[in-house]
Amino acid sequence: MRWEAQRLDVEDSSTLPGMPSIRGLLRSVQVPEFPGLTFHEVRSRSALNHVPGESAMPFPWTINPFRGCSHACVYCFSRRTHEWLEFDSGRDFDSQIVVKTNLVDVLRRELARPSWRREHVALGTNTDPYQRAEGRYRLMPGVIGALADSDTPFSILTKGTLLRRDIPLLAEAATKVPVGLGVSMAIWDDALHHALEPGVPAPRARLDLVKALTDAGLPCGVFLAPVLPGLTDGTAELDAALGAIAAAGATGVTVIPLHLRPGAREWFMAWLVEAHPELVARYQQLYARRAYVPAEYRTWLQQRVAPLLRRHGLDRQSGGSARGASDPVATGVPGDEEVGFPAGSLPTGGMPGVRPKGEVAPAPGPAPAAVPEQLALL
Repeated sequence: MRWEAQRLDVEDSSTLPGMPSIRGLLRSVQVPEFPGLTFHEVRSRSALNHVPGESAMPFPWTINPFRGCSHACVYCFSRRTHEWLEFDSGRDFDSQIVVKTNLVDVLRRELARPSWRREHVALGTNTDPYQRAEGRYRLMPGVIGALADSDTPFSILTKGTLLRRDIPLLAEAATKVPVGLGVSMAIWDDALHHALEPGVPAPRARLDLVKALTDAGLPCGVFLAPVLPGLTDGTAELDAALGAIAAAGATGVTVIPLHLRPGAREWFMAWLVEAHPELVARYQQLYARRAYVPAEYRTWLQQRVAPLLRRHGLDRQSGGSARGASDPVATGVPGDEEVGFPAGSLPTGGMPGVRPKGEVAPAPGPAPAAVPEQLALL
């Protein structure tokens, strides 16, 4: 595997036999409370990942505590990133989870550098920071504390209801720095939910998370994503979803159709062939030329969604980030450049490092050095 870490020889009954031979690994463990998952503990060389200046993303830095994701969403756009580690983008992505055990210490060192400009840092743009591994390793309390203590604005996007554990920390952090919070949900049918996102908390639980956040005085934007053509884009489904999101007190909403990158496309289409063969030809047509749906579908979805947003008061939310009748429906996913962010999901529109879409960021200072993601380990 392409991990350049220094192995730590530790006697531990939970360590898998033979795994210490993998170069760059501290240890690999399986634990009874998370059956079917293997955690590969590694040391990270860097915590902060620099977003290229030419990117249209509204944040210049990201943090990813984990690689792979036990949410196991069949449609996840990040699946192909696991192939860099010589895992496959299917079952391995769901079950072989790389954990940056020294993340908080590395992050505090990077944030303490004189050159750090306290720019917006985003979490959850690749894999979910509140997936099951966080319940074991508890990295996020340290990350939140480090960012708040260094006066660094940050945002978190998640499907994980484990975030509720950290609401007191987030509320305290919000008294020091701007904080943005986003929750993603789109599938409301129980059978479809279990088939396509088997490791994700139920939609009702995520709605309860939105309410808990807003009841605590914190912002929370909802990504209604991904909308699945022919499966979740009916008027009744969208109306029920938007009504529930509004009732939960979300500060904004963005509606985003499914997109299929290589790595996710193969696994999703294999599922579709088995579960809904009648839709295969339609999906092949929609996604024939690129990962995103064509403009015609986006326009159709916009026209369907706009009156529903008005009905539930979501087109009048703070900042106008909810997709209104005159706004294009976002075509990407969180972590992609073709995306809209709902009100509440970003720390603020005016903080340093929160760039308007299309504005190129200035060249970063000499440190923290831009290290390729969290894959460079030692």
